[in-house]
Amino acid sequence: MQTEIAYKKLSDLLEERTGQVLVANRHWRVEMALKPIMRENSIPDVNTLAAILDGDTSSKLAKQCVEAMINNETCFFRDQANFALLTGPIFDSMREHRSQSKRIRIWSSACSTGQEAYSIAMSLSENRDKWRDWNIQIMATDVSGAALDQARAGRYSQFEIQRGLPVTMMLKYFTQDGEEWVANPSLSKMINFGEHNMLKPGHHMGQFDIILCRNMLMYLCDDKRKAALELLNGSLAPDGILMLGAAETVIGQTEKFRSSSEFRGFYEKSDRPTADAMFTRRATA
Repeated sequence: MQTEIAYKKLSDLLEERTGQVLVANRHWRVEMALKPIMRENSIPDVNTLAAILDGDTSSKLAKQCVEAMINNETCFFRDQANFALLTGPIFDSMREHRSQSKRIRIWSSACSTGQEAYSIAMSLSENRDKWRDWNIQIMATDVSGAALDQARAGRYSQFEIQRGLPVTMMLKYFTQDGEEWVANPSLSKMINFGEHNMLKPGHHMGQFDIILCRNMLMYLCDDKRKAALELLNGSLAPDGILMLGAAETVIGQTEKFRSSSEFRGFYEKSDRPTADAMFTRRATA
């Protein structure tokens, strides 16, 4: 019972800082993640850890624990079918719609250790001729400072680099450094990394044509999930596209978004005119 109370305190801390809910089936993973911190601070168990944090949730120790409990699971080109739809037809559609300005802004929110952002950058680089003379901005943010440190460094272990990344692209865009692989400068300079909590407004970053927010909403409670979606809506261009995780949806979560009329599995603003409506408007003008 005492351990359950300890996990409740840890869960409350995580939710307060990030909005993420610590579900029961993740307790064992959390304990494994916290063990190095407890060992470093000579803390014998989670009960003692929770008691210490209960007295000071603003300490360096509390921040370390929150960082450790955040789920940073990710890989290159995650959900390959949906990612191919994004970097193929959706990118082509956006290139057509932005042909006058030749400017596209993409936001990889909850980017974790950066594999998603680097996957976008590689996809654009593979089609360099298509995007010649374009101003393409890739913003990648996360609430975890530790994850962002790795993302900025672009350093990945042999295990991480092999997850989803074809060998040809690994050799083309990364350089081996001992037991790690490091993103080439030409790739890194395409991405701006920054710390951001998805439960806080992102208007200071401006509007984006494409927003990726994958496999983060599933860890939020209902009210915070709705709040996050509303904030994302405010950061998306009127005709922009939202990409969620394969197991996530806006249905029943918010009225701000609806399923995309063109791209299955993607989402658009609810007040965006449909293709039929835009055709009718042009025909009657």
